[in-house]
Amino acid sequence: MAEWENRRLPYRLQWFAKDGPGGEKTEEPTAKKLSDARNDGKVSKSRELGFAVDLIVLFLALKVFISFVYSGFYGVFSFVYSRIPEIAKANAQEANGQSVSTFLHVVMLELLKIMLPFLLIGFAVCFLVNLLQVGWKVTTKPMQPKLDKFNPINGFKRIFSKDSLFELLKSIVKLCMIAYVAYSAVKTHANELFILYDIPLIQAILLCGQIILDTGLKIGLVYLLLGVADWFYQKHKFHEEMKMTKQEVKDEYKNTEGNPEIKGKQRQRMQEASRRRMMQDVPKADVIITNPTHISVAIKYDAAETKAPVVLAKGEDHLALKIREVAKENHVEIVENKPLARMLYTNVDIGQEIPPELYQAVAEVLAMVYNLKNN
Repeated sequence: MAEWENRRLPYRLQWFAKDGPGGEKTEEPTAKKLSDARNDGKVSKSRELGFAVDLIVLFLALKVFISFVYSGFYGVFSFVYSRIPEIAKANAQEANGQSVSTFLHVVMLELLKIMLPFLLIGFAVCFLVNLLQVGWKVTTKPMQPKLDKFNPINGFKRIFSKDSLFELLKSIVKLCMIAYVAYSAVKTHANELFILYDIPLIQAILLCGQIILDTGLKIGLVYLLLGVADWFYQKHKFHEEMKMTKQEVKDEYKNTEGNPEIKGKQRQRMQEASRRRMMQDVPKADVIITNPTHISVAIKYDAAETKAPVVLAKGEDHLALKIREVAKENHVEIVENKPLARMLYTNVDIGQEIPPELYQAVAEVLAMVYNLKNN
């Protein structure tokens, strides 16, 4: 038993962790992560859904405008067969193919006129389906060349990846379902197909067209079900891919909000700069109201500039002592008033006017200071 225990293979928990810095991706993606992915062209959308809707709309358009298509193609075929003898004779005489080229140009132009509305409908439907899935965001980053795309090792990894195998399986299932639906749809018209040789050509063409349209619509509906299922899968897959590790969340917070230590130092420097500016304003004060040892508040009142007295500086403990020292050096009156000092320190910020409820108390202090100065 002891010998068997010695032969046990060592293992490491890191072998079972998902790829990525910081361990397993367990955290929900942040708004910044989703925004960066969107700017890089990474979105959750289903190509199958767009193709399915496009297929259904095109077959519906053919079913609605079948008379337009029939008359258009009938006109083209009539034109072609009526001009064949004339083209053949002209070509034999000229021996340069110019008449054939002109003839083919006219035929292709007529065929394009017939197909153009359906091409535009297909483009519009495909554009709208993608717009509804991912919204409107133009980016050129997916088209930018990347060296890793030319790496054969990465290419083999993509070919034999889990996603590629899933796509292969999905394609096989899709083909099997479409083949079954097509077979079932054609099988229901088997009796009609056997009489094609016994009916006029126009009726045979219309019958074949009707069978093709019905089969196409059934295939489109099945494809639509596959597209909806694929859409939910793509959303789930994209959400899982966008998940972040705890370390990634921390790194993103540091990059966006800043390192806490750096922010603390910046905040400290800002406070020191604010204190220096505040201490420079102390000599301008009319009076310093104190606690007397714990709190100091510098007050100034200039009727030409403000409607009420303004707090120029305030501080507690060591800062309060510094304010009193600067006040003494600059011969600014210091008045002890514990409740008033506490209320001013708590309720009024630096640079703000005092509230109306403190007008009377501050006015009494200022009046006493002005009397002392006048005497």
